[in-house]
Amino acid sequence: MRSPLENVRSMQATHPIGDAGVNLLWTGGWDSTFRLLQLLLVHRVPIVPYYLEDPTRASTGVELETMARIAAVLHETYPHTRDLLHPLRRAAVTDIVVEADIAEALHDIRRRSFIGSQYAWLPAFCRHHGLTGMELGVHVDDKVQALVRAFAVEFDHPAGFCSVRVDPARADSVEYTLFGCFSFPLFRVDKREIERQARAGGWTGIMEMTWFCHTPVRGRPCGICAPCVYTIEEGLARRVPWPRRVLSFFYRRLALPLKAPARRLRATLRSARARRSRPPTPGFGGT
Repeated sequence: MRSPLENVRSMQATHPIGDAGVNLLWTGGWDSTFRLLQLLLVHRVPIVPYYLEDPTRASTGVELETMARIAAVLHETYPHTRDLLHPLRRAAVTDIVVEADIAEALHDIRRRSFIGSQYAWLPAFCRHHGLTGMELGVHVDDKVQALVRAFAVEFDHPAGFCSVRVDPARADSVEYTLFGCFSFPLFRVDKREIERQARAGGWTGIMEMTWFCHTPVRGRPCGICAPCVYTIEEGLARRVPWPRRVLSFFYRRLALPLKAPARRLRATLRSARARRSRPPTPGFGGT
């Protein structure tokens, strides 16, 4: 039986994407689905969507079902998308080998701002498969947007639109190590502006089909996982059921402020244990 990564390689061979096409990380979420709609309905360019499966995420099944429903609605409502939207390419996070330089870059950046572990395996996946310009839904108010803002430059995509990437002249930076293989077409907009543009395009129905919660409770958003917190704080609280919004209110004011200090303490303790476990250096008290 083929591994998920072998399936990706096979699909790349049998369904190549041209210079004017786009590789898109699609999760069925608000930002990546909006970008999918832009590419299919405005720019009318072929898309190869990628989805990396994280076994620790309880929402994986919901996300896959969401993408399947959205694709079916698109094919029915906009028949031309049947030729433009390539089959979803799935790979398992557990099959991705993260090289030392990527792991070290993530560790360095986490000293300044905590970002998720996906920012180790996403660049590792792209590097392994030679993918450049993979589109991510990084937007205003996103932690990654703040991290790479000083390194960001605009460029013209062959498909005829403008996007943003980390300046290749900064290839020696840890920011480029993590984010140099991506492009950020939503870099200048926030979630509310996405909502406004989607409404203007007549895409509200599809956007309301999107999913964001990592730890759903009885099929509804939990209100306290990171995507739920960001959704509430970035102006789309209506998408979280009101009982979970109430819970989120207390979580964000009482528990969440303690998480960053706790992470720093754990990192300090790990570093101290690592130093104690190192063998003595010959000539400096060693034998």
